[in-house]
Amino acid sequence: MSREAAVLFTLIVYNAILVLIGLLSQRRTKDSLDFFLAGRKLGPMVAAISASASSSSAWTLLGVSGAAYLWGLSALWLFPACVGGFLLNWYGVAPALQRYSREVDAMTVTDVLAGPPDRPLHRTLSVTASLIILVSLGAYVASQFLSAGKTFYETFEIPVSSSILIGGGIVILYTLLGGFWAVSITDTLQGLMMAATAVLLPVAAFMQVGGPSELWDGISQVGPDYMSLTKNLGPAAALGLIWGYLGIGLGYPGQPHVVNRFMALREGRRSLVHARRIAITWALLVYSGMLLLGLCGRVLYPRLSDPEVVFVSATNELFPPIVAGIMVAAVLSAIMSTADSQLLVAASSVTHDLKLGGRSTRHMLARSRWVVLLLSAGAMVAALLGSQEIFSSVLFAWTAMGAAFGPALVTKALGYPLSPRRTLTAMLVGFSLAVAAYYLFPASEDKWIERVLPFVAGLLVIIFPWGRRDEDSRAS
Repeated sequence: MSREAAVLFTLIVYNAILVLIGLLSQRRTKDSLDFFLAGRKLGPMVAAISASASSSSAWTLLGVSGAAYLWGLSALWLFPACVGGFLLNWYGVAPALQRYSREVDAMTVTDVLAGPPDRPLHRTLSVTASLIILVSLGAYVASQFLSAGKTFYETFEIPVSSSILIGGGIVILYTLLGGFWAVSITDTLQGLMMAATAVLLPVAAFMQVGGPSELWDGISQVGPDYMSLTKNLGPAAALGLIWGYLGIGLGYPGQPHVVNRFMALREGRRSLVHARRIAITWALLVYSGMLLLGLCGRVLYPRLSDPEVVFVSATNELFPPIVAGIMVAAVLSAIMSTADSQLLVAASSVTHDLKLGGRSTRHMLARSRWVVLLLSAGAMVAALLGSQEIFSSVLFAWTAMGAAFGPALVTKALGYPLSPRRTLTAMLVGFSLAVAAYYLFPASEDKWIERVLPFVAGLLVIIFPWGRRDEDSRAS
């Protein structure tokens, strides 16, 4: 059996399993609470791994390894940034959302921020949050489809445009089937595959390089900037570079497709503690593994035209066809575990938050599936016509949602009273600044302007004592 045939066979079997899970999960989807939050009955393992896989996406396997391949030691700042984001989410946001979502019967992040229907500015907050989610997740899902395209191209030499359609079609098929139950269970399977791959592949690459001294000697030959934690920038620029990396961690609390797992986690502190330990262990393994892979890949494959395919190149070179097929399936797992969750959140924004889902569960499910199809079609067009870089596209959407929703969710978790007026202003300020920074400073090393400043500005809008406390804060 040829390598391509073995990889294809593995992928077909793997995706058949995902579709079967989706079909079986349909039986557990009886109402809107099941469809959007799995009835708030997710166990610790499923909640932790599915949240981790949803937050990581193909950006982790392809983007982080590609960043280490291209930038060298300065990419190591991604480790404290991403693991710090996990800590912020699981220690800061998760306990409050697990408790609060039950108290007010919130099914979406928008429900948490907008409050009950009789609260001031409820409709305005719901519409604004939904539009931000749709725009951001459209860009995010497009980057996932692009990741699928690159993976299929490197493996089967199928044109990227055709590969995007194939990869996107796989995601859409099983996302339409079983709602949150299907998404969470399949995301758990995919997250476990990502973790196993993030251990096995870097270890194999490290052994192929020859060990720590050979790795150090190899990357030392790339150049002085490659060996510098700050790219040999001056003090001010270096500080901006570090803050830019660390600012990625601020985006974690504002990701609706991630934090809804905290709302779906079954009740009890024991469940939360168990899930927290699993998620943080997962993050430590995956991010350290991908950074190591990128550095080893620079030594093994120094002339890659696209650094974001180092993962696929190492997989095809270091493992036999069947194992390579499993590794490639892990990339698709990263893509699907994020894209399916994002498509479901987008559907909930339209059908639940904007109240366009009809009165019955049957009508809601039908309209949710139409939303998934329409958003997927738009994301495919964006993937075909837009930027071909996964790293920057993902971080744009990540930062925009993190700056829009993160400040309000963090302060809510800390028990600070959220007024509707300040919540709305913080969302608009954070999102607008993130978008403006992305387009005004596209090539700047000072990524802290894009990743830190919008979040901080939104936070100040909420907590700064501007004078008389808003009268609607009493409605928080």
